Amino acid sequence: MKRLLSATETVAAFFLLLIALLAAGNVFLRDVFSLSIPDWYDGSRLLQGIALFWGFALSTYYGSHICVDIVWEHLKPPGRRWLDLVATGITLAFLIPMAWMVWVKVMNTGTQGTSDMRLPIVWFYAFAAVGAVAGVLLAAVRMLRLWQGDEASLKPAHADGSVEGEVHGS
Repeated sequence: MKRLLSATETVAAFFLLLIALLAAGNVFLRDVFSLSIPDWYDGSRLLQGIALFWGFALSTYYGSHICVDIVWEHLKPPGRRWLDLVATGITLAFLIPMAWMVWVKVMNTGTQGTSDMRLPIVWFYAFAAVGAVAGVLLAAVRMLRLWQGDEASLKPAHADGSVEGEVHGS
């Protein structure tokens, strides 16, 4: 599971890096040489879609997306677990049809291409759709781990091996 999470984090981070490099490179070329990278806008838009789907998969697994914890904070641990189960179930119920519809979009893309270089956008959409499927799978794993009472495995590990939320004393 750690390899899958690491690979998902790497994919999301890599595409965010590509977006930053593409935007910065285009600004540099435009300001210094009065040139523009072909398809920079389409490319950044398509890369952002990929990064968002893969990042959403991670935030769903870790439960680190934006939440309102007014009720959760006042519950005892068993109540928190049940609320997390219900919230993850609702999220999974929305992710499944979303992933399906993203694949429908991939299949209906046809021969559409980017504006300058006519790169086929189906490959970008397909890679984003794989991220949507990863979100479904990671939400299902989260649901299973919550059901088993294994909340500790859902916290992200840091580079030093410690788990987020641990308190280190001296």
